[in-house]
Amino acid sequence: MSVQAVTARDVLGRLAEFDTVIDARSPAEYAEDHLPGAENWPVLDDDERREVGTEYKQVSAFDAKKRGAALVARRIAEHLEQRVLDRPREWRPLVYCWRGGKRSGTLAWFLDQIGFRTHVIDGGYKAFRAAVVEALQALPGRFDYVVICGRTGSGKTRLLQALADEGAQVLDLEALACHRGSVLGALPGRPQPTQKAYDTAVWHALSRFDPARPVFVESESKKVGNLRVPEALIERMREHGRCVALEVPDAARVRLLLEDYRHLTEDPEALCRQLDALVELRGRDVVGAWHAQARAGRFAELFLDLMQRHYDPIYTRSMERNFRGLAHAEVLRLPDADPDALRAAARSLLARDALPTTAG
Repeated sequence: MSVQAVTARDVLGRLAEFDTVIDARSPAEYAEDHLPGAENWPVLDDDERREVGTEYKQVSAFDAKKRGAALVARRIAEHLEQRVLDRPREWRPLVYCWRGGKRSGTLAWFLDQIGFRTHVIDGGYKAFRAAVVEALQALPGRFDYVVICGRTGSGKTRLLQALADEGAQVLDLEALACHRGSVLGALPGRPQPTQKAYDTAVWHALSRFDPARPVFVESESKKVGNLRVPEALIERMREHGRCVALEVPDAARVRLLLEDYRHLTEDPEALCRQLDALVELRGRDVVGAWHAQARAGRFAELFLDLMQRHYDPIYTRSMERNFRGLAHAEVLRLPDADPDALRAAARSLLARDALPTTAG
């Protein structure tokens, strides 16, 4: 038996064949991005990798290799004891590191010597990243998109969730980005992923969809927070997406915003700091008035004013400029954005597309 190499392109369609995907890189490398579902089995931790790399460049490559070999052997022994002893003979691992070199090769060699059918990614994570970037240029064009449009607070994200519950194919770009997409959209305690990790998540979501069925998505900007939506995807959505315009009364929109942004209403000063980002667009007097509303606890009044004076005009201009299908959009008017109304709306949309639902 010998370790088998698999190309990064092949990996994109074969991940399900492997019982465990093992990332042999350091924790910091793994945190930046990794293959979907991969487990981190670092053969060098962050400090060790930095120290060995410094010795390699500044002292001696030979001495660095000796030091690195001792560290790697010790760490692999720990992984074997802690993670491998209970694995059955049929277990099939896929191992990778940065470029498919010594770190993954050494770990894979040990697993192969035990008798496991072990594979490594030829070119490692670097080749996988290149394959994902390439795939994101073509993959979005395989699908037809139903774009849920609607002003801030209309319940677009909740409608997507209701659609997913009913069995629809849903691409929730904001959930993948850990951001609601507006100047106030940062999620408390949940930092955004890196751009590389976001690209991987978008690719992975798309790769599991059936091209014969529509993909429901929200009418996003080119960026969600600090992250860029893949260019081919946003172009496909804007040029060829079928738009559905979700409309709910302003009072319902305010109620939804009060729920979604409760963390900001509990910390008015944090809300004021975020509103400062709008000074350039709206002026100090307007933003100062919003500060006063926040500090006085008049959040319903504040959110209504934000909607009418800031978000709605910007959204309308952006949609009219960017989404070709908006002129022919189906209008979906709801009395509220409560779960029952959204569930009914989701079932109605799916029925029109003749899609099966999972509802009982």
